[in-house]
Amino acid sequence: MNRRDSLKALAVGTVSVGTILTSCDKKDGSKSAGSGKAGVYGRTPEEKLIDEKLMSETFFTAAEMGTITILADIIIPKDDHSGSASDAKVPEFIEFIAKDQPRYQLPLRGGLKWLDVKSLKLFKKSFAEASKAQQIELVDLIAYPQKAAPENAAGVSFFNTMRNLTATGFFTSKIGIEDMGYKGNQPNEWDGVPDDVLKQYGLEYDQKTLDQCLKKEDRGKMMTWES
Repeated sequence: MNRRDSLKALAVGTVSVGTILTSCDKKDGSKSAGSGKAGVYGRTPEEKLIDEKLMSETFFTAAEMGTITILADIIIPKDDHSGSASDAKVPEFIEFIAKDQPRYQLPLRGGLKWLDVKSLKLFKKSFAEASKAQQIELVDLIAYPQKAAPENAAGVSFFNTMRNLTATGFFTSKIGIEDMGYKGNQPNEWDGVPDDVLKQYGLEYDQKTLDQCLKKEDRGKMMTWES
């Protein structure tokens, strides 16, 4: 199972990507960015005012957002099936969550600082300035909690938070929902009860059903709505 499949399983599993947060109705960053504008479904006037205030503020610096973008795309890279985390505007989502839920601010900012300090020790350059191979090397030190060295515990905690937020932002975005193949309720064709099953129980469609519900050219298909 690759990284994307693992995260997808987490997204639809029991913990639902780290609780999906209390702001899950804000979905990905692109939706959140417009949540204060007219026409956004499900937002009360008071919530819209709060959203407008949050969107007018900036928490992360440009350098911090750059590092967040790199990390998010390492966690969910672009592949031949779907876009990357940054394509789904996950960094903007994380920025919004940090403002909407301040408890994330210190862990995220502290974790970004830890990452740069660790990178400077290992490679003599910040995480964003390191090569792709060096970035992956560092991430491997903190991406597997059971294998991580004790001195990297702070980095492990930070990366767990980043991974949860990235997966949440991605799989509640339009790109992520399409990546999961979620279709929602939509019209579907039911092939009806097979003839051999009907015969097994001595049953058959009555003439009214055949005339009104089943297609003449294929009496085994009925239109219904997916429950």
